[in-house]
Amino acid sequence: MRRNQKSSDIAVISIFFATMLVIHLISTLVFSVWIVPIKPTLVHIPVIIASIVYGPKIGSILGGLMGVISVVSNSVTILPTSYLFSPFVENGNLFSLIIALVPRILIGVVPYFVYKLFKNKFGLGLAGALGSLTNTVFVLSGIFLFFSSVYGGQIKVLLASIISANSVAEMIISLVLTAIITPSLLKLKK
Repeated sequence: MRRNQKSSDIAVISIFFATMLVIHLISTLVFSVWIVPIKPTLVHIPVIIASIVYGPKIGSILGGLMGVISVVSNSVTILPTSYLFSPFVENGNLFSLIIALVPRILIGVVPYFVYKLFKNKFGLGLAGALGSLTNTVFVLSGIFLFFSSVYGGQIKVLLASIISANSVAEMIISLVLTAIITPSLLKLKK
């Protein structure tokens, strides 16, 4: 019985991770030609959904894998902010790994417990929104704590622009998609 559960968990993680990679690749391509300054992160949505459907253990593993995607992506494609998520680029350090991994792991935990409080459609939407907010709050807090001296100490301006645009879009998208997709997966799991 235990071996079957372990095989099932590996299969679930593999399917969700493949979905995350596809979302990452497609969103990278789309956002490279996207003229609107809002470029929301979408890779966290499968992490949120998996957390609710399969629990915080699988959710946190997928969140960790999301963090790995972030580290690899920022190590390969160098942007002005890559050092915030990769210790392997100039100005990156151990704190870059913390920012890339810890918030993403928490995305796989928070939605599960939020949904468990309500166990209804409202709880699903709230879990999606708070899962997204978990990423935003912990990533931006990490940037503020560990890299506040960048941009000549004007990091608050950068963080405010991110909060006002991307995070609101991410929360709305996460709320809607989690509320739409998750009920079908919960039924399939039973």
